Amino acid sequence: MGSGGQRVTFIVLRFMRGPLLVLTAVYAVSMLGWAMIPGAATDDGTEPPLSLFHAFYFLAYTATTTGFGELPHPFTEAQRMWATASLYAGVIAWLYAIGAIVRLVQNPHFQSVLAERRFTGAVLRLPGSFVIVCGFGNTGSLLTRGLSDAGIDTVILDRDPDRIAAVMLRDYRVATPALCADARIPDHLIGAGLMRPNCRAIVALTSEEEVNVKVAIAARLLNPAVQVITQATRPEFVEILTTFGPDVRVIDPFQTFARYLGTAVHGPVIHMLNEWLVGAPQANLAMYPEVPQGRWIICGFGRMGRCLRDAFAALGIRTVVIDPTISETEAKAPDMVRGRANQTTLQQAGIEHAAGIVAGTNSDPENLGIVLNARAVNPDIFLVVRQNRYRNQVLFNAAAADLIMQPNLVSARRIHLLLIAPQLRTFFRHVRGYQLRGEREALDAIVTLLHDRIGTAVPRLWTVVLDAGRARSAVELLQRGLPVTLGDILRDPSDRSGTLACAALVLRSGAEVVAVPPEQRRLAEGDEILFCGSVSAHRLLDATLNNPYTLRFLVTGADRPRGTVMRWLMARSRRHTRRSSAACQ
Repeated sequence: MGSGGQRVTFIVLRFMRGPLLVLTAVYAVSMLGWAMIPGAATDDGTEPPLSLFHAFYFLAYTATTTGFGELPHPFTEAQRMWATASLYAGVIAWLYAIGAIVRLVQNPHFQSVLAERRFTGAVLRLPGSFVIVCGFGNTGSLLTRGLSDAGIDTVILDRDPDRIAAVMLRDYRVATPALCADARIPDHLIGAGLMRPNCRAIVALTSEEEVNVKVAIAARLLNPAVQVITQATRPEFVEILTTFGPDVRVIDPFQTFARYLGTAVHGPVIHMLNEWLVGAPQANLAMYPEVPQGRWIICGFGRMGRCLRDAFAALGIRTVVIDPTISETEAKAPDMVRGRANQTTLQQAGIEHAAGIVAGTNSDPENLGIVLNARAVNPDIFLVVRQNRYRNQVLFNAAAADLIMQPNLVSARRIHLLLIAPQLRTFFRHVRGYQLRGEREALDAIVTLLHDRIGTAVPRLWTVVLDAGRARSAVELLQRGLPVTLGDILRDPSDRSGTLACAALVLRSGAEVVAVPPEQRRLAEGDEILFCGSVSAHRLLDATLNNPYTLRFLVTGADRPRGTVMRWLMARSRRHTRRSSAACQ
């Protein structure tokens, strides 16, 4: 892909070589004839032929059907006969050339090369960091939308031309170059910007796990510094990928969904906190569903169903599984029911006394049918339904289940958070610790802090690094020895007694990592802080960290004059005050 210009030139010359030779031959023969055929007699008795310039001029304006007439002198009969032959030959040559041009433009290989060239140029023009997404399926499209909303450029590779065409129709907020290409080919990855220093990460989300593994291997070999996130479920592939080091993250959509659902059932507060942080619609920290405790029914025992049962067992939740593919040996167990999930099998599973049910098959119509049957037998049961296709959203909303879970959306959100806020894992590990230890008051205090600070605004996550490039004024104050606390930079510049609509979730200072750091915490150069807040708070905080006057005012409470004249007047006033004090003494 790096020689796209040369490839375009080669294809053009290959298609147009014959027509160009024919046109050249026709024009050369015609001009030679004009130069040899005698013209009209002049006053001195000579019969000069047309010059080569006049011959070319005549052929040029007749080829464009302009028709200026016989120039520079009227033609003889012989010249008119030659003009007729030259014009017909030129028309035939031009028809041949135009046909070749049409075939060239319609040639799929030529269109592909042009698309690669435009794609490579668009990637080179990306000003900031970007993420390469290989595979624009359900998970890939959801991830791209999330990255676009976060202001992160995305480069897309997919082998399906319909998906690439769909990218062009999306209203993304940032540049999103896309190419219909095989991500397994290293040249395509290089053309997508894998070797560029501003490549932030590469994410492999194709439907073929073997392709994902090849993309991860190629990325690791070509650019070891780039972060790699790949989707894989087969143990042999997971084993290969885990040997590449911590910079290669493996996402198992089934285990991710199972852990996510387990958190929703066992820790609804943490689930709602996660939903709110990723900006999920209707997520509200002040309201979250209370999930009943007790035995649960899992409908569907494929790979995802088995992951769900294991996740529930790890949380101490008893389950009963319903599935028609259960073997005869497994069906003998008391927590297994063989058959499809209808009212009969649901009653065999004890739905009348169950706390909740998970409709978790890979078929949306079957899951909706399970919801209707379960509600008919036990109207009060807690309903969790798996939605496999986004286009069925209207039907699932009409089903009015207590929780609607989309595996693709769950995976996309997890990858999204890994890209924009990798320190968020520390925050959730911290709040889960509160839950496991039964410290409900501490957990509620975090939720209350976020709710009071940010309110109904859509939360945004961002990381601030206290260095000279991203927090110039803060670094200058720290280097001068002036203590700066977390609470200082969170003050509202318009009202120093107020606070910005944001909160610090994680602070990393050297090897120390603190979740929900106190606002009395003193900051140091090089600290990394993960914030959550509104978009306006993000802008104000960034301005504060890079404005020496604003930051000094927030830290000390003293509003220093900014202009040269005002500083001179203030210094003069201080000198006058000192002299007056000395005279009085």
